[in-house]
Amino acid sequence: MDPAAVTPPPASISLRQLLMALGDSLVEVQAAPAGLDVEIRGVALLDPEDPPTAQPGELVLVIGARGRAALPALRAAARDSAAAVVVKLDGPGQAAALGETAAEAGVALLSLRGEARWEQVNALARAALDDAPPGRPGEGAEEGDLFSLAQTTAILTSGIVSIEDAANRVLAYSRSTDSDEIDDLRRRSILGWQGPEAYLAKLREWGVFQHLHSSDQVIGIDSHPELGIRRRLAVAIRSGERQLGTIWVQEGSTPLSEHSEQALLGAARVAAHHLVRRRRELSEDLTLTRTLLAGLLEGSTGPQPLATHLGFDASRPAAVLGFSYGTTGATAADTGHMGGAPELTHAEVTNLISVHIAARHRSALVTQLDPRIYVLLPQLPRSIDTCTLRGWGQDITDAARRHLGLHLRGSVGCVVSGLGNAPESRREADRILDAMMGAGLSTAVAALPDIQAEVLVSEMLTLLSTHPEIRDPRLTTLVAHDSRHQGRLAESLLAYLNSFGDVRAAAAQLHVHPNTLRYRIRRAEELTGLDLGRPDQRLLAMLQLRLPPTS
Repeated sequence: MDPAAVTPPPASISLRQLLMALGDSLVEVQAAPAGLDVEIRGVALLDPEDPPTAQPGELVLVIGARGRAALPALRAAARDSAAAVVVKLDGPGQAAALGETAAEAGVALLSLRGEARWEQVNALARAALDDAPPGRPGEGAEEGDLFSLAQTTAILTSGIVSIEDAANRVLAYSRSTDSDEIDDLRRRSILGWQGPEAYLAKLREWGVFQHLHSSDQVIGIDSHPELGIRRRLAVAIRSGERQLGTIWVQEGSTPLSEHSEQALLGAARVAAHHLVRRRRELSEDLTLTRTLLAGLLEGSTGPQPLATHLGFDASRPAAVLGFSYGTTGATAADTGHMGGAPELTHAEVTNLISVHIAARHRSALVTQLDPRIYVLLPQLPRSIDTCTLRGWGQDITDAARRHLGLHLRGSVGCVVSGLGNAPESRREADRILDAMMGAGLSTAVAALPDIQAEVLVSEMLTLLSTHPEIRDPRLTTLVAHDSRHQGRLAESLLAYLNSFGDVRAAAAQLHVHPNTLRYRIRRAEELTGLDLGRPDQRLLAMLQLRLPPTS
């Protein structure tokens, strides 16, 4: 058979790559029972007038049926081994039912956002497939490209090559058959995947890094036998004005070739394309992670897509920590300000939290869902306890105060049995933060058992605030009277009740004479008709008078 006549395999992409191409503004993952690396080989449009059929590996766009009406098409796509199905939902309750069916059928389910157009997702999906090279999805890994480039550069220069990123971390290197050719700097850099600090200090002293930062020309470094350094050349890998990394060529047992500098310049330009693509893909991967994480915490996406994407065990315990920052009362985060430090950015606070929590739990994920920052702790040890998690949160709030001058509040959501229950832990973390804001507690980090009474009172006040019909109109009248006459009757009555009827203690708190307070209490009873001898009326007054005057 003529090799030229052999038809190459069709282009394909993974579901992960498709999600990156479409973006979270178009679609949302509802189920991915086979993971995000399933292969997509085509796009099919399914009209309501067409029989529900599909081809293996297809992405099926169910155009004419919304919500539960798409169930026949979903089942047919699974029967025909389609890779994924895209539907529109009529309401939030349909996601769970359709997602459960998709999971049982073994086909991925994506929901198209209501305002998105079918022709848009169709065009983007087909473009992503058109851009994919023939062969297996993901073929040609970035590391392989860079190692191949390092080996080619070594052949062209007759030297020993390593490629590093802008932080001097080794990304790839050429092979050498003779270990005697490799100097100490090269050996230690490869073994540690980063240049030793003592050698890096020497290169800084000689101005090598300054040259690489400001120029795209090759620089030579003489040999220093006393330091174990042989002669080498270096060139910056640049994209415009930005330095992305460096290519180093060490001279071995034979001199570098005559055209080494020219070869090195060409290699740097090729490497720039690799690193630019790598940055873009890392950014897209991070965006997908954040989208799946936000969907999980908000309860709109199940745990399986995130677990598959990151290789988590969804059956192990998990918990959520919540953080907000600002002053007592409404936090700065909740009002859009930065708590007395306007120069701080959300990114700085998120970075601080990320660094500190990563040192304690390698699988931790951090995201901001305005106005708060959340830490998802998947794959926790089954022996983990709330005390340990509170300690992690306390370390973070201490660091924020020490390094950023920021008053950070933290809450510890309940430890749940699996990743799928993470929304429950997030809701508990929010309940705690809400109570800490309203009560003005000085506690920096709390779990529910620490402030359970404050949490429940806070939720009762929220109920009273949002349902005026369950308030006592007599107390509403008292607050309105104070507002019209700039009085303090409501404030005085609440202080009296909080002090269990101890007039002297309440008067001291208000900085008034006890007789003044007695007059105010009598006046409040006359205006409202309240009988403070009745426990139920006292209890209701203690709650309702805690509402802000504008509620």
